Amino acid sequence: MLNKRLLIKNLLAHNDENSFYDKKRQLNLHSKEGKAKFLKHICALSNSNPVNNSYIVVGVEDENNEIVGDDFFDDSKIQNLVNAYIENPPKIQYENVPFPNLPKDKVVGLVTIKPKSKTSSFKKGIHTIIANTVFVRRGSNSMPTEEKIPFSKINTETIISIENNSRNSIEHTLDGVQDFINNRHKDLFSKYKVFKELFVVCWAGIKKNIRNNVFYSRVDIELINEQVKLFYSAQDDVTIEYDDVSFTITEHIALGINDKTSYYPLEKLTITFFDNGYYKMNTQMLFEPPQYNRKMLHHIYNSNISILKKMKKNIPLTERENKEVLNIPSTLMICYLNGFEEAKQKLIEGKIYLKKFQNADVYLEFKEVMRVLRKMKYN
Repeated sequence: MLNKRLLIKNLLAHNDENSFYDKKRQLNLHSKEGKAKFLKHICALSNSNPVNNSYIVVGVEDENNEIVGDDFFDDSKIQNLVNAYIENPPKIQYENVPFPNLPKDKVVGLVTIKPKSKTSSFKKGIHTIIANTVFVRRGSNSMPTEEKIPFSKINTETIISIENNSRNSIEHTLDGVQDFINNRHKDLFSKYKVFKELFVVCWAGIKKNIRNNVFYSRVDIELINEQVKLFYSAQDDVTIEYDDVSFTITEHIALGINDKTSYYPLEKLTITFFDNGYYKMNTQMLFEPPQYNRKMLHHIYNSNISILKKMKKNIPLTERENKEVLNIPSTLMICYLNGFEEAKQKLIEGKIYLKKFQNADVYLEFKEVMRVLRKMKYN
């Protein structure tokens, strides 16, 4: 079983980016340009390293390898994005790995690209990449090529060595549980559960009862053996269920116009553990968006767009408008889900102004809404 934190450290210590490893400050999958860059690197690493795992580490400064972290990214359907654009797509996995020196809401992303035998290419164009383009790695760069790609095992010994040096131990597991409960979450309700005498899941959050259900907010859930963060949210509320072989997280979002009193199930993640040291994660989308009177929504939509325009032009907001800014992301999402097709793009365009707003909760709300919309798109 690989300790993903050790694996990242060993990748960063090995050498600079090459034909099996790349590092990024962050991923931007909101735009076509950002998606194209990500898919280009997936294609190139897969083609240049066909018999071994390849990796992309996200949240690292390129020049000095400083670990700065990135936002928690829980898009379990990122494989669907790869499948949509790449012919002979490799299987990929995105994991969130906590590091001791990072804030609670920051992690290092680890993209694992599984080996495969066939050449990957773009089956349709995106941004500046045209259909049928094939990419390979040339040093630390992902480059298009028209040459036949030779089957190569050149990295096998190096990668086996890196992965063997990243194996987990009982000491790492015990230290991880102690750190999770006694240091990082000493101010929250914390608990752990052992599955199949192999896996340890830790979770922490604020417990609260809502309509006879126990919810957790400020939730952090980790698979300690692999140093992988399974779930993190500063905003949403979750319910947790478990038995001897599985652990289930059901995420809920609070939505409403001008208030957030109604809870809607968003997604259920079930982790099933097996005796052979293997586990399987299955996600199920549950979200049924609330429907509102279109005439009322049209008035609210125009009001939100008016506020964003004033923010863009640096026109001072009224006291009422300052309070309404916090609701703009969720309100525009409701509008989008009720047929206002342009509402999502208006929200994305307003990102820069929401990020600069004096209330930091506004940008957190924006990121949560974009996460929900991303989940819905790939489902």
